[in-house]
Amino acid sequence: MNNKTALITGASAGIGYEFTKLFAKDGYNLVIVARTKEKLNNIKDELSRTYNISVKALPKDLSQPNAADEIYNELKNENINVDVLVNNAGFGVFDNYWNIDVKKERDMLQVNIIALTGLCNLFSKEMIKRGGGKILNVASTAAFQPGPMMPGYYASKAYVLSYSRAIDFELREKGVRVSVLCPGPTQTEFQSRAGMNNINLFKKGIVMSAEEVARIAYKGLQKGKPLIVAGLMNKITVMSSNITPVKVSMAVIKWLHKRQ
Repeated sequence: MNNKTALITGASAGIGYEFTKLFAKDGYNLVIVARTKEKLNNIKDELSRTYNISVKALPKDLSQPNAADEIYNELKNENINVDVLVNNAGFGVFDNYWNIDVKKERDMLQVNIIALTGLCNLFSKEMIKRGGGKILNVASTAAFQPGPMMPGYYASKAYVLSYSRAIDFELREKGVRVSVLCPGPTQTEFQSRAGMNNINLFKKGIVMSAEEVARIAYKGLQKGKPLIVAGLMNKITVMSSNITPVKVSMAVIKWLHKRQ
């Protein structure tokens, strides 16, 4: 055991679950956060038994306004120091704009932006006091252009990208490094929850596994890379977004979001 602790949100499935195994393998104690208590407890038992580490399961709905404060206060009361914060939790709302449910979009922005911002702010202050730490925020290749049929989601990931790069620039002089991960299409529960299983993006595009994305991100985080784009095709997508006219990008995205 390395006596360090990693806090991972969205830890019950997909990329978040893969992160838990990578950190556990390297001897980190874990605080795992997700909405479903039963899933978290099963993962807690699996990881603590397999890797002989301490795992705290913390069921929490990050769409609730006070979630970040509650997580921070509970860990502080238990004297649990967070050395690595992984803000992996997030989801998307997908539909024609005029059909999007405003409550779902508010919940999405609460998770993707407000909870992430709160956790970064609270735990980075503690990291500064201890002289160092790491933060990994999960954005998306969606962060680099507007996204028809998912305007709020694309905009929320643009926020995560911009915010992460800015706070990394400031916090590095305090010994805290911030990395931002930008995966492309990944095989997780994300598309099922957003109702995107039968669209061109996942049917005709190159879809990476959650395990592969997490492994790339973990290596980048440990090296202190500020921006981590997972996969060659996603790197090409990001580079092309800088030179492609916005109207063309949006037309392509609209086709990728078309249901088959």
